[in-house]
Amino acid sequence: MRYSSQVKPISYLKANAAEVLAQLAEQREPLVITQNGEAKAVLQDVASFEQTQETLALLKLLALGNQDVAAGKVKPAANVVARLRAKRNAG
Repeated sequence: MRYSSQVKPISYLKANAAEVLAQLAEQREPLVITQNGEAKAVLQDVASFEQTQETLALLKLLALGNQDVAAGKVKPAANVVARLRAKRNAG
């Protein structure tokens, strides 16, 4: 996605806030806000933000898992399954 097509100055945002919010919700593309010709902020709709946060959380879990693998903090799946079955049968 090219963000250069979705760039507006802060004055546009101030004058057209309701329209900008409606457009964000409809198009689900982030909008770069500039001030004095310099990018200062990115606006996005809530659904996209939530999706981004969920994606980041999953990526963090994957990164933590990779760190555990690299550090040798792993156990064979068969051992884990056997232990879980033993707990289920004991309870």
